[in-house]
Amino acid sequence: MKAISALLFALLTTGTAHAGRLVVLVDTSTEMPLADIDNAQLRGGIHRDLAQAMARKLNRELVVQVLPRKRIAEALQTGRGDLLCLYLPEWLSGRFQWTQPFFPQTELLVSALGAAKPQALADLAGQPVGTVLGYTYPELEAALGTRFKRSDVTSNAINLRKLAAGRIPHVATIKAFYDYQQRKGEKLNAHAPLVIKQYLTRCAVSPNSNVPLAEVDQAIAQLVGDGTIGKILSNYQ
Repeated sequence: MKAISALLFALLTTGTAHAGRLVVLVDTSTEMPLADIDNAQLRGGIHRDLAQAMARKLNRELVVQVLPRKRIAEALQTGRGDLLCLYLPEWLSGRFQWTQPFFPQTELLVSALGAAKPQALADLAGQPVGTVLGYTYPELEAALGTRFKRSDVTSNAINLRKLAAGRIPHVATIKAFYDYQQRKGEKLNAHAPLVIKQYLTRCAVSPNSNVPLAEVDQAIAQLVGDGTIGKILSNYQ
């Protein structure tokens, strides 16, 4: 009886317990328009819309788990989650399967009007750049090396408030977030942003998931082909 109980417990704490479900992980530090998180629940945003669309295509019940960034990789590795989307392989340590690239993202450098507008990343050498704790900035690191002066806070929103208040000259952020703030009427008093990088993000699939990578890729291809991905993006622009 004890052996059976142990087996049941193991099944309930690994990906094998997810039959018929799609468990999607979301980082607690994610902000709108990517995610509206309230009391550890995903209430809205691009992550929710994408997860719902993926679950429909895969014909699975959607379960969303909101976890701190430092716990995301372990949860995915052990099978407590099936998918982590809008990521790149270099952002996540671990042995995961990766879908095809499909969801566009643009990284920006936003500079206050009181600061000289940089023409290239090299112009930022030695100047404080607003960054988010735990995030990586490969292009800035490559361009500036030891002269990349990070000024870490816990969110993009805090960085933009610091920029608006004149407490920092530059902020690294993503276009979706910046455009969303502009749409809300936030006054930043900033130069036109400098594009750092444009790329397509992916989903990481847990090695212990019972959701096959091929099925996830097929669902993504259908969502791109039928215009769902484009519609999700346009809803927040």
